Amino acid sequence: MPVKVPLPRDADLAEEARTALAALPPLHVFRMMANAPASLRPFLDLAGSILIGSEFDARKREIAVLRVAHVTRSSYEWTQHVRLGRNLGLDDSEIEAIAVDGPVTGLDEEGRLLCRVAEEISQDVRLSDEALSAILDRYGVRQATELIVCCSYFNMLSRFLESTRVELEADDLIGNRTPDEVAG
Repeated sequence: MPVKVPLPRDADLAEEARTALAALPPLHVFRMMANAPASLRPFLDLAGSILIGSEFDARKREIAVLRVAHVTRSSYEWTQHVRLGRNLGLDDSEIEAIAVDGPVTGLDEEGRLLCRVAEEISQDVRLSDEALSAILDRYGVRQATELIVCCSYFNMLSRFLESTRVELEADDLIGNRTPDEVAG
């Protein structure tokens, strides 16, 4: 049997964690985070700030998230965000273009920039001066910062998912939901 961190049962959780999980879709990512009770609420709050409170365009954000998931090889993150990206209008050709090894060439200029930013943060930790200047010029300080926070968060999440070995749910629990509807 492969080693993995087990998902906690409701009986193992404090009331606060059970209440928080009850308000969300029953995704394994949320339940796994409940294994670290002091981190559950901050994790959900940060996700909400990115998926609900951000001014950064949701469709553009999903391009960056998918590139993070591809570059970090997070199958759970990739699968869930393909569904969410489709719900925001990404088509199969765009998703295929994001999933290439090496530089993304199959998207428009902005899509390539988003993928470059996601890739640099994921692989190099620090954005190049050129990429940082490009997003500051295109999006301004607030949205450039929100894009960086988003890519940084999903890097943390992919590492958490892969290290704990979170398995994909048997059923599609995303359905027609958008990311802000999942984050609650």
